[in-house]
Amino acid sequence: MTAAAVLRALHHGREANDPLILPGPWDAVSARAFADAGFPALATPSAGVAATLGYEDGGRTPPDEMFAAIARIVRAVDVPVSADIEDGYGLAPAELVERLLEAGAAGCNLEDSDPATEQLKDPHRHADRLAEVRAAAGDRLVINARIDTFLRGTPDAGAAIERGRLYREAGADCVYPILAPRDLLPEVAAGIGGPINALATSTGRPSPREMGALGATRITFGGGLQQRIAGEIQFLAGELAATS
Repeated sequence: MTAAAVLRALHHGREANDPLILPGPWDAVSARAFADAGFPALATPSAGVAATLGYEDGGRTPPDEMFAAIARIVRAVDVPVSADIEDGYGLAPAELVERLLEAGAAGCNLEDSDPATEQLKDPHRHADRLAEVRAAAGDRLVINARIDTFLRGTPDAGAAIERGRLYREAGADCVYPILAPRDLLPEVAAGIGGPINALATSTGRPSPREMGALGATRITFGGGLQQRIAGEIQFLAGELAATS
């Protein structure tokens, strides 16, 4: 099986209390650590990779550097890696797919708001773009379509469901209503149908199992894991400075 086929299969046939947990590596070292711990696949976070490369999140990382970082992570492990490529950096669908496949990614995360303006994109136009990405990729990439309604101040389950259905029809394998409230997640998941991605915190509250019971098929962590390690490094730096 191809890496994409393995990753796609991991999204199906799961029990409600057993979601697919995809830690977010930000470099080769963290990727190896997560793979060695037994996780069957990984999902890079744009925020974590950007921080490692010295950039702020939100489309500020040059695409060449982002794809090079993804390639290094992929080379470091023997499990499928999905890549967070924000809104696609303005690349045409065919070029975007080519860059992802060259980097060795098995999947990608595409968001439906503009990181520069923080405005939601027209859902129908975004669905058309997802369909073009799907047509260019065929079955070689698992597409996770992020829904930014809750992130951008539209706390309406109906808006997320409408977008999710459009994106599923356009060929997305999974949809990601980021920051969907716990009390709305079951409604959103039921209304969209198919695999649902939910964002977990690095503290584990709520737990991945709890989120699975609410309707999440897969769990990712955004930049939270990298931020936790960065905090540990800052603490260590303070200790060293205090004793030198």
